[in-house]
Amino acid sequence: MLTPREAAHLIGISYPTIKQWILNGKLKTVRTPGGHHRVAESALKPYLVKDSAKPAAESRERFRRVSGRNQLAGKVVSIRVEGLLAEVILAVGDTHITAIITAGAVRELQLKKGDSAAALIKSTDVMIERLDEPA
Repeated sequence: MLTPREAAHLIGISYPTIKQWILNGKLKTVRTPGGHHRVAESALKPYLVKDSAKPAAESRERFRRVSGRNQLAGKVVSIRVEGLLAEVILAVGDTHITAIITAGAVRELQLKKGDSAAALIKSTDVMIERLDEPA
């Protein structure tokens, strides 16, 4: 039996999502004497089977390998290496995401223009910029 957090990690979803599934009856659990939910691994198999049938780019498999959930998949459109740092630009839909990473990381990942990659975003701050003039 798994805790909800362990089950969420196993199928590549967030803890709040699995809690909603439990509370909405989408995922069956058993309760401990202390009232805590436990999930049988067999209850997760349909989600794992369904996910394994998806193409690699759509599968949640990669989410199970990384703790961050804010991942934007796209294509590398530009790499510029200067000294110890590299600028990597990903096209995600019609938006470009720029990341400054080490040149060593670019070499280790063997990144090149046209590769599929994901921007993993981990931030505690979100800033808002006004794009029009106040009325």
